[in-house]
Amino acid sequence: MEGFMRVPALLLIMLTAACAGGPPASPQGFAADPSEAPPTGGIKLSGSGEFTTSDTSAIVYDRKLAPKGAQASATVESSDNTTRTSLVVEGMLPNHHYGAHLHKKPCGTKPDAAGPHYQHVPGEVSPKSEVWLDLTTNGEGAGRATARNDWALDPGELPRSLVIHAKATKTAGPQVGEAGARVACLTLKKAS
Repeated sequence: MEGFMRVPALLLIMLTAACAGGPPASPQGFAADPSEAPPTGGIKLSGSGEFTTSDTSAIVYDRKLAPKGAQASATVESSDNTTRTSLVVEGMLPNHHYGAHLHKKPCGTKPDAAGPHYQHVPGEVSPKSEVWLDLTTNGEGAGRATARNDWALDPGELPRSLVIHAKATKTAGPQVGEAGARVACLTLKKAS
């Protein structure tokens, strides 16, 4: 079936749940937190796919940290002064700690195309103003992260991508918010 992208059953289940407004499915070995049910109504963004070197909806910048076949799915749901973001990855480097953040612009062919981190309070670098989704993959390269922020997205200025970074996010000091080089990027689109 030339032209079709192989999507594992896990990602299809997650995408179905995200489009239906339900919580994202958990990969094997990662328990879902029932207290993290998504808000109702509001804004829903999503992005997913196998990372390629040319498709900016799911693009890879570093094949060592996102090997061939690596893929991810992200959902952002925002309403009622709450934003919940989920990220699930498969096929990444095993037992590796990645940082991941929402960014202002869509992914592009160059790593810096996604622009700076999306910030609820412009200029404030913190997990309260930004969405930080650090995760450590298991022995098979799968991982999951969720974040809950006590604010709703501004419909006029939505995040347009989720960038996976090479290292854990620095939580203090002069490099707070930094997480190393950009490894891969998912472009986020409004879910219908």
